[in-house]
Amino acid sequence: MQTLWNESNRAALIGRLNRLSPDAPARWGRMNAPKMVTHVTDALRAALGELPVTTFAGPLQHWPLNALVIYVLPWPKGAPTAPELMARRPEQWQTEIATLTAAIGRFAARSPEDAWVPHAAFGSIDGKAWGRLQYRHLDHHLRQFGA
Repeated sequence: MQTLWNESNRAALIGRLNRLSPDAPARWGRMNAPKMVTHVTDALRAALGELPVTTFAGPLQHWPLNALVIYVLPWPKGAPTAPELMARRPEQWQTEIATLTAAIGRFAARSPEDAWVPHAAFGSIDGKAWGRLQYRHLDHHLRQFGA
């Protein structure tokens, strides 16, 4: 299972990120590559408790539905997201890439055994689920831009 807790999985994602260009065309969706980078960075910041995010009440907050989405079901294109994860404007490309790489490092420096903030849509999830979710989120958006 691919997860941000696995060092080789993280290295592969960062390698793909470093091959991405700011003018890469999206295969789907409305974001451009710089906006996508700020989006996934801010999703990591939310997981780390650095960026407060509005909670969505709904069935995804409950097991087993949240576990099915995090671990099993195909990742949907165009799924709704917290407005806070779309609010920040991208800065200079290399700065954004460095900020995302640093956020991945801060995430990996924690332990899956630590206490984690609730997810805006999935509610209370443990560190193992956060690692899988963040891996899948980054992978999804890198594939969105062909990386």
